Amino acid sequence: MKTLIRTLVFAATAALMLPALASAADYPLPANPGKPSPRPGGSATLTVCKKGGKYKTIQAAVTAARSGDTIKICDGTYQEAATTTLAVQIEGAAKNRIKLIGNVKNPSKVVIDAAGKLDGIIINAANDVTLQGITAKNYFGNGFFAVNVNGYVMDHLRAYGGAKTGDNSYGLYAFNSIGGTMTNDEAYYNTDAGFYIGQTPVQVKPKRSIIKNISAWGNVLGWSGTNMRYVTITKSRFFNNGTGVVPNALTSELYPPEEDNVISDNDIYWNNYNYYRGSAFPKVTPGTGGIPYPVGIGLLLFGGRRQVVSNNRVFGNWGAGIGLVEQLTMSHSGTGYDHSQPVGDQPWKLKDNRITGNIMGNGGKDLNARDLAYDGSGSGNCFSDNKLSGGVVATTPAFTPTAFPACNPVGQPGPVNVFNGPAQDEAVNWALALAISGAPGGTIARAISPTYGGTSQFPTAPDGVWTLWNAKVKTPKAPW
Repeated sequence: MKTLIRTLVFAATAALMLPALASAADYPLPANPGKPSPRPGGSATLTVCKKGGKYKTIQAAVTAARSGDTIKICDGTYQEAATTTLAVQIEGAAKNRIKLIGNVKNPSKVVIDAAGKLDGIIINAANDVTLQGITAKNYFGNGFFAVNVNGYVMDHLRAYGGAKTGDNSYGLYAFNSIGGTMTNDEAYYNTDAGFYIGQTPVQVKPKRSIIKNISAWGNVLGWSGTNMRYVTITKSRFFNNGTGVVPNALTSELYPPEEDNVISDNDIYWNNYNYYRGSAFPKVTPGTGGIPYPVGIGLLLFGGRRQVVSNNRVFGNWGAGIGLVEQLTMSHSGTGYDHSQPVGDQPWKLKDNRITGNIMGNGGKDLNARDLAYDGSGSGNCFSDNKLSGGVVATTPAFTPTAFPACNPVGQPGPVNVFNGPAQDEAVNWALALAISGAPGGTIARAISPTYGGTSQFPTAPDGVWTLWNAKVKTPKAPW
């Protein structure tokens, strides 16, 4: 009966939710870079300066550049117009391996003001392009966007959403792409996610995407990864978002579910930002698969296979520190399901995910409401060597070897999982409460540290069960 009630609630509330940003699209598969076609005599360096440079706009230099060229950008603010909807566009194999270099020591000094255009910089079907030392702001869609590429470098970038962003904006975004790196980057005030990798094609010899030393704060989601694969996220910070990190499976993009990702050695904390009640960006009510994003969660696996969540420091999240829930809104058949080209059987199921060695609660100084939450769905999902807070901090359901089975050695089959309907109902209701009242359900306010690593928590709401943004919030120290 509870399952039936839950299904009816989904149907009644789905119309209130915004869909995920990207719809399933038949993009061409990213190609291998091959050999570049540089200009005769070798690669060149082009300079963009407001005063004194040969090129006054970044787009003019990109248009003139050939494969392998470097474009150096002087300090300044640039309002670009590659098209009526795009600020800077790097497109096609003729632009393979181009480098756009701004101010690596201080990216805030080289600014692309998109002035409401869709993207700050878009890289489309140009492989191994490097973007470095640049800030994007006032974009309607994405700060930095790589699509249909094999390899990219996004380093020392800053993506600031804010008041002019659209309903579903991303700071740094790689879609339908193979490999790539995001390092030393910062993204904040984005209406969907600060960082996003999605619709990763299946690869016989996987080329991993490496994410290191990034900072995501003040976003609806710190990290979103719909159907992402072969991604390693490490030594990064996700804080003061609605939800910290959300790898997920959807049929609105190709190749569900998300698989073979590693999320290790990160700080995931204070993700209690209730943007429903006030934000630095336009009001949004986003969701995944018809369910609102659950404010107060540090890391959530919404479906997914063979993912490793290990050795992270997870604390101060007033819903749950780490949660696992099957993708219970995904259709199991039909045109949309078939068009998404699902990988393997039952892509909505959690399978062979390992949650190990995570440290919860910051030594008792910043407790989660619940350290772990798991609906028991799927198979082979396991939990070992996590340092739980204990005391007043529980798990959902109560911690037992059946509810949270230990991991077997790597290479051996995972344990048997036992579905827990009440635990799933509880987790879903935390999110659905946002659609009904604009407030997260099930949150429990805990004491927090004044600062952590040079950051401060957003102000606590008057009723104390979520945090709010206001104009007095200061930008924390960047990761560079």
